[in-house]
Amino acid sequence: MASHPAASLTSLDDLVLAGHIARGDHAAFEVLMRRHNGRLFRLARAVLRDDAEAEDALQEAYLDAYRHMADFRGASQVGTWLGRIVVNRALMRLRRRRRDRIVVPFTSLTAPEPDAEPEVADPGAGDETLQSPPGLVLRGELRRLLERRIDDLPMAFRTVFVMRDVEDMSVQETAECLAIPTATVRTRLFRARALLREALARDVDAATAGVFGFAGERCDRIVAGVLAALRAAGDSGAARDEASRAGGT
Repeated sequence: MASHPAASLTSLDDLVLAGHIARGDHAAFEVLMRRHNGRLFRLARAVLRDDAEAEDALQEAYLDAYRHMADFRGASQVGTWLGRIVVNRALMRLRRRRRDRIVVPFTSLTAPEPDAEPEVADPGAGDETLQSPPGLVLRGELRRLLERRIDDLPMAFRTVFVMRDVEDMSVQETAECLAIPTATVRTRLFRARALLREALARDVDAATAGVFGFAGERCDRIVAGVLAALRAAGDSGAARDEASRAGGT
């Protein structure tokens, strides 16, 4: 097995690393795994919706990739090839979990394919108030809410959304990874964004009633303060009336 200093390997591109890995270079494989870990984990999780299972699927996919690296011919990018293996491994786990094939109907997808794909804004990005400690907590809550709503999307939409909007993969790369036409990628992304907007809008509507709440202690404090002021004003007015009557006698 060849051996290379890690520093020299990190500067190599994926295709060159693949050549080293095909010859049994574990150090090169470590560099490749660390380079793609985050993206590939999110692809597996987009299918499985479970962190632990996604990690297991990713590990299995890496082992598959290592065993078959010598078969890689460079027809696609190494990252795309790895993504395809990860998605397949995740789907196999999902099928085992459900004990039947996953079928997601698309007969209702009659919405026109959009010409442009608007960016999905990072909630709170650029807002200085969300960079403060309380703001960071709020931003974390917003992120968790968004993650839950992404998890609620149908799998076919969810995987495309994660690849395109979370990982910023191209339409072509996403299509190759999922083995679907590019037109299907665009349609599924359009539907995923629409469903996500609807779900988040419902969350906002449900939360609106509680915005700037003024009940309980705060309400009691204001009422007590006003009543105290009225009583004080009444006592003061009564004193003035008494003094006026006394002066007039």
